[in-house]
Amino acid sequence: MAEASQGIGADELQLATRNHGMPLEALRFDLTPAGLHYVLVHYDIPDAARGWRLEVGGAVRSPLALSLEDLRSRPRTTLPVTLECAGNGRAFLDPRPISQPWLLEAVGTAEWTGTPLSGLLEEASPADGAVEVLFTGADRGIEGEEEQEYERSLPLAEAVRPEVLVAYEMNGDPLPPQHGFPLRLIVPGWYGMAHVKWLRKVTVLTEPFAGYQQARGYRMRSAPDEPGEPVTRLLPRSLMIPPGIPDFMTRTRYVEAGTVVLRGRAWSGLGPITRVDVSWDGGWGWHEAALDPPVGPFAWCGWRFEWDAPRGELELLCRASDETGAVQPLHPRWNLGGYQNNAVQRVRVVVR
Repeated sequence: MAEASQGIGADELQLATRNHGMPLEALRFDLTPAGLHYVLVHYDIPDAARGWRLEVGGAVRSPLALSLEDLRSRPRTTLPVTLECAGNGRAFLDPRPISQPWLLEAVGTAEWTGTPLSGLLEEASPADGAVEVLFTGADRGIEGEEEQEYERSLPLAEAVRPEVLVAYEMNGDPLPPQHGFPLRLIVPGWYGMAHVKWLRKVTVLTEPFAGYQQARGYRMRSAPDEPGEPVTRLLPRSLMIPPGIPDFMTRTRYVEAGTVVLRGRAWSGLGPITRVDVSWDGGWGWHEAALDPPVGPFAWCGWRFEWDAPRGELELLCRASDETGAVQPLHPRWNLGGYQNNAVQRVRVVVR
């Protein structure tokens, strides 16, 4: 983790108190309760209580303007989906990128209910030459010295995937205000920046979108003048429920010697998880955990390992691998925005 000498500024503290992560003990839930699911709000939570309509336009033959009742009357799909912020793990980078100082808790899995975006796009009928679909939220602010609404785009081929939803429910209830009430986008397998909240407009484009959140934000780069590579799909990650009981301030864990059952979750947007390994010797020796079936095709799976805990001060590690062969690294890859740090989790444990 970054040294305390780097300091935590009041601006970072303001972000940290507005947003919140999921306590790692909540990994025990297949579906994260709405109040424990991670939240990141770029600007303000907009007042979206009255007269909401979703516009579908741009390079289309039949523009649409749909009320919530219109959307609820359309085909309905419910999917469990794991969402993770692209900045999860940012606070472990050194030097620390100055932004929301996430440790490892910027994740959650919920059941999202809505109507497939593909049906809306089919009815609107994109014109010849359409290449992207732009999503505009109602939240507005200034970032990178640009006044803007929060906007992100997807390639048309991604937008018409049947699992991409215009969602109006979370875990069977209307979306909470902080999670995008009344409408949000759900893009299974992609980092959280793509899941635009307070969705009010869908615009089909014949040219790639070049707005701030696409061209400057959420790109992997090591210097400000680099164009960088865009952040897209979730890299594999495994997290464990910290065992035993914590020290209040340091969160060091205390457990009894003998058999300790370690549990956690793993996920990837690149493909299904095929393996989770556990280590307690700095990553020199790895031991395979047992996997549970995934909660859904776009959601995390559980894992379990019976650890014969020896006395002493140790550091537990866990790492995930997916079917593409991608494996969590031991150490993070530094980048200017602090994105996609999927280095292995490390949990300090005192075995008594």
